[in-house]
Amino acid sequence: MFAKVSRQSIRRFPSTSQKRLIGQNVVRHFSGVKDFPGANISARQLKTTFELPSPTEPHADGKKGFQLTKIVATIGPTSEQLEPLRKVVKAGSSDRSSIIQDTADHGGHVKALQDVRATLLDTRGPEIRCGKLKNDDSGHETISLEKGNTITLQTSPEYEQEGSTENDLFINYAKLNQCMAPGMKVLLDDGAVILTVAEVEGGEHGPVVCSIDNSGELRSRAGVNLPMAETDLPAMSEKDKKDIKYGLEIDVDYVAASFIQSAEGVREIRTYMQQCAEELGWEKDRPLPLIISKIESASALINFDEILDESDGIMVARGDLGVEIPIQQVTNAQKEMVAACNAVGKPVIVATQMLESMAKNPRPTRAEVSDVTNAVYDGADAVMTSGETAKGKYPSETIQMMNDIILASERYASSGSLGSLYVQHGGKKSLFVGEKNLTTAVAKGAVTTSLAHGSKAILVLSEKGGLAALVSGFRPDCPIIAFCSSAKAARQLNLRRGIFPVIGLDDVPEDDKAAVAMKEAVAMGFIAAGDSIIMLDTNDEFGGSSTFSSATVPEEY
Repeated sequence: MFAKVSRQSIRRFPSTSQKRLIGQNVVRHFSGVKDFPGANISARQLKTTFELPSPTEPHADGKKGFQLTKIVATIGPTSEQLEPLRKVVKAGSSDRSSIIQDTADHGGHVKALQDVRATLLDTRGPEIRCGKLKNDDSGHETISLEKGNTITLQTSPEYEQEGSTENDLFINYAKLNQCMAPGMKVLLDDGAVILTVAEVEGGEHGPVVCSIDNSGELRSRAGVNLPMAETDLPAMSEKDKKDIKYGLEIDVDYVAASFIQSAEGVREIRTYMQQCAEELGWEKDRPLPLIISKIESASALINFDEILDESDGIMVARGDLGVEIPIQQVTNAQKEMVAACNAVGKPVIVATQMLESMAKNPRPTRAEVSDVTNAVYDGADAVMTSGETAKGKYPSETIQMMNDIILASERYASSGSLGSLYVQHGGKKSLFVGEKNLTTAVAKGAVTTSLAHGSKAILVLSEKGGLAALVSGFRPDCPIIAFCSSAKAARQLNLRRGIFPVIGLDDVPEDDKAAVAMKEAVAMGFIAAGDSIIMLDTNDEFGGSSTFSSATVPEEY
């Protein structure tokens, strides 16, 4: 039975001349609630608020807000030179949140990378590609594939040498016939041309005969995707190994491992990094780059739990993932992965086409703004730009826009407004549980107390940053100022939601550290006199146990 709704339930917005929509409370009266036995009386009157403050404006108390979700910005031709890179960093550094993704071009990034806060090396990963086209000496030739025709995918080296044609297309994966079956799809050049497998021959280098689903042009060495196929590609190509070793030489903070399909692949990369560290003469206790596994295939989704256990973090790489699985399932997979990472307290990045249109335009589309907003609502630790900042016309403007979207989203998510009740945000809605030990209990207690007191910041005194990472897992609504003794530990905390690492306090007497930390947080603009804060510390006198306390910033600070 449908409930009757009175005319009063229809929301009438003010006319344009009134210009009073923003900030107005609109009340709906649902007279039909009585038609539902047992309906809660509070449902009779729902209040919606449209108080939408500008992200650049201070809070009602006059203080600046700090965004908690981080930004990973890809550098490339339009942003890799020193001055453009400084603009990108400045656009993201008003809240100290930028992390730079290095695309492993060894040529000119080293000097520029000294000017950023943390670096992530993005490997290319093992790739399946078409061969060079026959007689394509210029590298610009294409072949035309016509809908309804058949084409044979060949893996024999002789076809690589002869060159590909409209009839025979070389594919550089020798075991192609072992992972394909009739009815499966093959996507060429990011899905520009789609093939359906019709016949598969066995044996070594057995050809795969396909029908062409749509007409299109194909260039030399175009990428190949095999949706839902399980391959045995190695975790690293030879180029990946060179890039990873280069990354260790310049001391990158994270390695984004492309096309990870199993936990064993993550272990292989970690073992290889340990070998590189030994060759470079690193001390055994020197931290390696953290491994961020990029999830971009059906196999990775099947093995996701094991990959998450073995990885230091996850990147939801929606580009290839949207080709490898049905595109309408990408958002669902994203939400599942973000929630899984939140539950175990590991950082997660949402990537690909977030503000894609800003590669050419100074403003994003409404759908792109919604995309970034919903990634924040889902609980992502970071959102990432790709071509927008690597080769787009507006790299610094893209980062500033992303800043504004994040801050507006986080303000709304913690506002208590009607719609924010459905947001998977932080605090009481945190999915993270953590291990059952005293340190976890202290971290959770600190976050719970910060929410109850409306604290402006949580200050964590922790040498290696482990305690700050635990606090971040419980998703407080305020910045976490993590005082670390190591620059490397500080940079590797940068990816986690809400953490703003600070290097120092090593030479400060133990009894003075809390006061000095509070003064430093005031000097950096995180807190001010009269603010409520939470202080966490590790006490060596009691076996390294952690404690927290609440405090008010004194007027003299």
